[in-house]
Amino acid sequence: MAGKKGATGSKSKPKTSNGGRKKTTKNSNAKTPDKKSPNISSHNLQTAEQDPEQSRKHRQHVLDIFRHAFAETLTSPDFTSTLQSVKQALFDRDFAKAFSDPHHLEVYAARWSPTRALCYSAVLEGIAEHLCDLYSPSTLETTTSPSSSLDTTTTTPPPTPPNLPVLSIGGGPAELVALASFLSQHPHSPSSPPSPSGPSPSPQLHSTLTLLDSGPYTPLINTLTTALTTPRPISPYASAAAKLANVPLLSSASLGDNTTTTTMTTPATTTPTVKTPPHLITLLFTLNELFTAGGLAPTTRFLLALTDAASVGSLLLVVDSPGSYSEVVIGDTQGKDGKKKREYPMGWLLDRVLLDTEREGDGGDDKKRWVKVEERESVWFRLGTGLEYPIGLEDMRYQMHLYRLDAFTGSA
Repeated sequence: MAGKKGATGSKSKPKTSNGGRKKTTKNSNAKTPDKKSPNISSHNLQTAEQDPEQSRKHRQHVLDIFRHAFAETLTSPDFTSTLQSVKQALFDRDFAKAFSDPHHLEVYAARWSPTRALCYSAVLEGIAEHLCDLYSPSTLETTTSPSSSLDTTTTTPPPTPPNLPVLSIGGGPAELVALASFLSQHPHSPSSPPSPSGPSPSPQLHSTLTLLDSGPYTPLINTLTTALTTPRPISPYASAAAKLANVPLLSSASLGDNTTTTTMTTPATTTPTVKTPPHLITLLFTLNELFTAGGLAPTTRFLLALTDAASVGSLLLVVDSPGSYSEVVIGDTQGKDGKKKREYPMGWLLDRVLLDTEREGDGGDDKKRWVKVEERESVWFRLGTGLEYPIGLEDMRYQMHLYRLDAFTGSA
């Protein structure tokens, strides 16, 4: 699954990388062979509280995380040749070859994860109102001092930080940095009871992240976690103001010790563990790979096992290439009559598996099933202008599906 995030989603042959460019405004999916000509929307990573310059600075900070974490990789003499080797392996769908060498993973992450991280962060921003339902509640209790029955002094114990539990199937560097980017823009709980002594800061939002992937990403995850939670390298001659402004993207308490990585072999042999509390479960540029490389039946079994394991209230976020890039061929490419087997849109297959299935819950007669909350058929994510990175990056296009696991009784 490490290879599920292909270079651009394009079916064209790999081309030589332009290693020296800094500005990042090219389109990765310039060709649009969509048969249905879907309506296309677009967005940039910018919250309601941010002005364009704040948004640009945030995006640049995220790019700097990758630039510093993979500085040696990006300046390696064999970067271009290794990149071409990875591109060719992705084009040939030889994922074992593409990611058998840890250096290949580093080159892959340095090249394609920055744009995806910013895009995924924008997707999370777009569903923020739904994510609020997953936050573990804060505990703000008021107690009376036992020193005197007439003493009305009250104390407020420290609030329990709200937690956003996330299981990222096929997740790696892009998913980690995307979540950190989202948390950095939502540092506190969206609401909390008022303190008797007056207003007080809301507790800091945390996240418990589990990354499930077949690639050996642990060293890269550790490197990026350090880069996310420490200040960026800065010149000793920088101004006092610059040094003061040079803060980590995220507090180490928000994410540092919570990230775990688990090796996933194949969907047919992997049983997800996501019982309680309700989680955000992500399949980001992963599901199409499961269908095509893993097969329809094993992937269906995996999705049903995921449904059984998930708690009611969990959200499932699926992001993948749009249009014909995500069409799944069922069976062999050529049938007995020499004609091509039928192709099905990934989103259609996903709906057939999730929305047409009811699963037994933990309460006997209670059952649970997925309902679709949001859907975007084709969306452009655009990096914007004024950004710098050692190599060229591109805009990207994707489709998005968001489901919620609901409970119901009997045949209702």
